[in-house]
Amino acid sequence: MRVLSVAAEAYPLVKTGGLADVVGALPGALAAQGMEATTLIPGYPAVAPAVKGGKVVHKWAELMGAPARLIAGTIAGHPLLVLDAPPLFAREGGIYGHDDDWRRFAALSRAAADLAGGKVKGRRYDILHAHDWQAAMAAAYLRYDRTDGVRSVVTIHNIAFQGAFGADIFPGLGLPDDAFALDGVEYYGGVGFLKAGLEAADAITTVSPTYATEIRDAQYGMGLEGLIAARGNRVHGIVNGIDPAVWNPEQDGSLPSRYTARTLGRRNTNKRAVEKAFALDTDPGPLFTVISRLTWQKGMDILVGCLNALVAMGGRLALLGSGDTELEAAFSAAAARHPGRIGIRIGYDEPLSHLLQGGADAILIPSRFEPCGLTQLYGLAYGCVPVVARTGGLADTVIDANEAALAAGVATGFQHGEVSNAALTHAIERACDAFRRDEIWGTIQKNGMRADFSWGISGRRYAELYIELMDTA
Repeated sequence: MRVLSVAAEAYPLVKTGGLADVVGALPGALAAQGMEATTLIPGYPAVAPAVKGGKVVHKWAELMGAPARLIAGTIAGHPLLVLDAPPLFAREGGIYGHDDDWRRFAALSRAAADLAGGKVKGRRYDILHAHDWQAAMAAAYLRYDRTDGVRSVVTIHNIAFQGAFGADIFPGLGLPDDAFALDGVEYYGGVGFLKAGLEAADAITTVSPTYATEIRDAQYGMGLEGLIAARGNRVHGIVNGIDPAVWNPEQDGSLPSRYTARTLGRRNTNKRAVEKAFALDTDPGPLFTVISRLTWQKGMDILVGCLNALVAMGGRLALLGSGDTELEAAFSAAAARHPGRIGIRIGYDEPLSHLLQGGADAILIPSRFEPCGLTQLYGLAYGCVPVVARTGGLADTVIDANEAALAAGVATGFQHGEVSNAALTHAIERACDAFRRDEIWGTIQKNGMRADFSWGISGRRYAELYIELMDTA
């Protein structure tokens, strides 16, 4: 079985968030199931070196208004195709946020549908797997091409990002007139890329079972809850995995001291490195970390209101992230108010994120909604105990250290229900209390490190879904 995985980003070539980690790991997970996955991504400047000197396998004289080529390469030893269209993708600045994003990602989707549908000589795929709104239109193009024998899957990594544009772009999409309809690409009078893909896909997946249920409700569905509910049993929740070749404290080159669940004492060296990097005091209290976008969704406004209490409990905080300017300023003010107790780095640094997971005692993730989340999985793997809101993939992957779970020896972290100052403060207090009890804390760490959140289980679930779809083709 041949799978074409299409996305706007893929680790290690280009990454703005967890989507890239998932797309980068999926081919290896599927290879373990006997399936070959080819990744298709845009030809941003950062991606060009991966296909330098690569074979050009197809050309479009005009693709959404620009000449384009497909260049073959590899990503982590697996097949890679890069859509080389310099007028669309060879730009300075971020990979998103351009005025013509609709055209750029329609081109990616059109190219994917051509590939999957056999319009590129010598290339055809059984499954087209599109990730998020930037690739979701590929399923719509397949539908209106009336392509036989190819099944499509659209994965929602975060339903809050939908690719909604005005109706004026419709003529530029190259779709038949009847596609601008309620059961097509039309969305509240405009064009919805994610909505179009969800209507057209043979199966919809999202990145945790709880999130698959949550997005049927208006609170989480962001206007698409009715469509999700209507697709019924075609909607599947599959928890993301993490790549143990990248996230493994026993082999991680970003850590001054590598360790296992049996040698947790070695984490102290990493903790000292975190304290130095963030100008924090060295003392026996718990060291919390945040590795996050600083946004309302992530509950960062609530965390700001809990920082005085965290410090009063003897805790310290090392924060790595960026986002809303007001939140950046609020965390900076807290660091100035509590020197030696709160340290922040505005921005993102991949090696530093590994060090924080390998050196901090606990990671705070108070998200209002979280489709899956990866930082709590990294925390579990590294013995950095997650303190999370009970939502989406956070609820599915972290076992709360309540009395029953502690008695059964299965707890892996701490959950709180409401995303409020009182609820988060109480969860931090519970974590601080457990931290002072070495045996309990060590057991929680080891439970998390021994849990299996590799791509083995998730890859098998995707493979089973693909096989089921092909059986009905």
